[in-house]
Amino acid sequence: MSGAVAVFGGTFDPVHFGHLRSALELTELLSLERLLFMPAAQPPHRDSPAVSAEHRASMLELAIAGEARFSCDRRELRREGPSYSVLSLEELRLELGAQTPLYMILGADALGQLDQWHRWEELLTLAHLLAIARPGWDWPRDGPVATLLQERGAPAEVLAATPAGGLCIQTLRPQAISSTAIRSLLQSGRSARYLTPDSVLDYIARNNLYSATGEVAQE
Repeated sequence: MSGAVAVFGGTFDPVHFGHLRSALELTELLSLERLLFMPAAQPPHRDSPAVSAEHRASMLELAIAGEARFSCDRRELRREGPSYSVLSLEELRLELGAQTPLYMILGADALGQLDQWHRWEELLTLAHLLAIARPGWDWPRDGPVATLLQERGAPAEVLAATPAGGLCIQTLRPQAISSTAIRSLLQSGRSARYLTPDSVLDYIARNNLYSATGEVAQE
C-alpha cells in the first residue's frame, strides 16, 4: 500500500532540529509520501504557546523549506476552538480516501495521557498512532492506554499494510533538544544557534520573539 501520509502535530514553539530529524527518520522508516507538520492553534492539554500560531507556522515553513516531502498544514489555525486532533484526522481521512495509510505521530508523554483526549477512542478508526519513545520512558502498565497497546500494538512495518487501526512505539535517534530550552536561552539573551535552523533564528530576531523581557510580538 503506497502514498502513506503522516501528521506530526504540536505547538512547535519554536520548531527545532529534534522535530526535524525525527520527522525525517519517520519519513524514511514508514516510506511516507508526505509528512504534514500541523501546528496547534489552541492546544487543549497544555498552556497557550508563547507566540501566536501564525508565527509558529511561519517558522515551521522556513525550517522545512527544501524537503519536498514535508509541508506545514495550517488547518488548525483556521478552525475556531481547541485544536482537537480527531477533527483534523476526520478532515484528512475525507481528503485522502479510505485506503491511504495515515499515521498520527505523538510523543511518549502524550501517549500516556491519550485517554484524556477529546474522542480519543475514535482516533484509531481514522489513523495509526505512532508514539516516539524517549530515554527513560516506560509505557503504561495498566488502564485504557495499556489495554490499547496490548490489543492494537504492532511494528511499524505491519502498520504499513493497512490504512488505520494500529499503535506503534518507535525509538529514534536521541535528540536532547527542547523548545523550552530554546525559549529559555533566548529570554536570557544567549544564543540558540545549532538548536534550530538559522532561518528560524533570523525570523525570531526580526519579529522580536522570545525576547529577554519576556515580551512577544503580537499580530
